[in-house]
Amino acid sequence: MIPVTYQPPLRWWNHLWRYALAIAISAVAWFEAAQWQWDHARWWFWTDLAMGLVGFAILPWRRRHPLAVALAANALALGSWSVGGPATLALVSLSTRRRLREILPVTAVALVAGLVLEATDRDAQQTYVVMIPLTLLVLAVTVGWGMFIGSRRELIATLRERARAAEDDQASRVARARTAERSRIAREMHDVLAHRISLVTMHAGALAYRDDLSRDEVRATAGIIQDNSHQAMVELREVLGILRDGPGDSAPERPQPSATDVAGLVDEARRSGMRVELGGGIALSDVPDALGRTVYRIVQEALTNARKHAADTLVSVIVTGSPDAGVTVEVRNPLRVGEQRSAPPRSGLGLEGLTERAELAGGRLGHRISPDAEFVLEAWLPWPA
Repeated sequence: MIPVTYQPPLRWWNHLWRYALAIAISAVAWFEAAQWQWDHARWWFWTDLAMGLVGFAILPWRRRHPLAVALAANALALGSWSVGGPATLALVSLSTRRRLREILPVTAVALVAGLVLEATDRDAQQTYVVMIPLTLLVLAVTVGWGMFIGSRRELIATLRERARAAEDDQASRVARARTAERSRIAREMHDVLAHRISLVTMHAGALAYRDDLSRDEVRATAGIIQDNSHQAMVELREVLGILRDGPGDSAPERPQPSATDVAGLVDEARRSGMRVELGGGIALSDVPDALGRTVYRIVQEALTNARKHAADTLVSVIVTGSPDAGVTVEVRNPLRVGEQRSAPPRSGLGLEGLTERAELAGGRLGHRISPDAEFVLEAWLPWPA
């Protein structure tokens, strides 16, 4: 909010032309009177000059004390022609504040001063019928010019303030967008890498604790570990490439998964040794891409959790829904009996990230332990129009 009394800072050339204009006004106003004073009342000449110098001397304080300076300068004009320039400049400066309760008294003093000086001019032929309207016209132009300057200053200051506010808002939106994008990339990194690393961990654990594997089985397991490790590195490089600033530092973002890729995800889990059943009465190819991507990530995280905490159980994946009812994803597996020799680290980010992803899509996600000792992950997502 720009105050009405806003005064922009003035540079040296702004002061220079203002003082030059005030000197010119004083010279024009005092020129004829100064000749008469020099010839007939020299004391008045020097007094007039001194009062004019006083008027110029108090001008630097016209912004700090506008009313006092304007009153003083116009009061000096009651007996001095040379103070006309400072009095005019002080009145214009006061008028930029656009406060009538300050402008009217000073204008009245200026009107009286002008009429008094005209009464002392022995060569003047004008009558008060002419002088009063003429003086009022000059004062009206002076005050009007000052109020116009004040209005323009406020307008410019308001536009600048709005521009600064718009820039700050734009910077804030950019910062929020960057934060949201980095959060999205973090969720994407977790979804992708947790799936791959869990495969590596499961098969590496099998090599470490099983001594009845044949050479072919060991070779096949090692190949799975190698393939998933390599794929994890490739996907990590792609995700980290997005975080780089240079336009040529990252490859184009690969096609995002959709609901049709759920079947491939389940097949991959089966090849890794998991027992997974996929069911449901929905054609996955009919699911929109944005919705299908969320479905894919939910199934991927559910399989990752099952691989971590119950690798030797049967996992059931059921995807049902319709455009009217939305999509429901249910993944369940029996709880593991006994303790794992090497428990995987618990990050707690997977389900939280899925919950946030589902809520952003307008749906909901929850998990529970059923009475049949099964871990059940349920999610419902709206079908976009």
